[in-house]
Amino acid sequence: MKNKAKKILLAAALIAANLALADLKVGTVDMLLLVRNHPNYESNKALLKSTDKDYQKKLDAIKADGEKLQEEGKKLAEQVRNPMLTTKAKADIEGQLMDIQKKLMGIEQRFRSEALRCRQDLQDLESRLLKTTSDDLRKRIAKYAEANGYDLICDLNAVAFAKAEMDVTDAMLQVLGVDPKQAKGRDEGK
Repeated sequence: MKNKAKKILLAAALIAANLALADLKVGTVDMLLLVRNHPNYESNKALLKSTDKDYQKKLDAIKADGEKLQEEGKKLAEQVRNPMLTTKAKADIEGQLMDIQKKLMGIEQRFRSEALRCRQDLQDLESRLLKTTSDDLRKRIAKYAEANGYDLICDLNAVAFAKAEMDVTDAMLQVLGVDPKQAKGRDEGK
């Protein structure tokens, strides 16, 4: 008897869930396409590229310091081979070479540390820019959903299947002020 009651209860729950879902208006959007066509996308991309160039200049300057020091070390290494050097002069040059080697190790450490910091800063900047864009898109999607009676709009890339007529990406592109045909054409070229 218990088993039969459970089956009836489960069937009732399924029927209730089916009825509730039947009244839902669901849509999908291609969030990646929307991000790539957001008004801030090109300026964000330019900012990331500019920041990356600035970081590369810093790293190149550190690298140049190391190369200068290496050249100085090569000159000293040539001098140390001179058979005419006194023992004291040779010891002084060897001391200078050791000093250069320590400095080179410090520069190498600084380069690695700075490269890691730059990479992390660039990733953080990219994340912040993407979050700002995504937040703006979510607000626009919510506003569109409210205005058009949608109960749920999902990212098309996060669902296993959705009917094509559920896709409201073109409408959202128009909300962004972008021609859907041009947006999709540009996206296919990437």
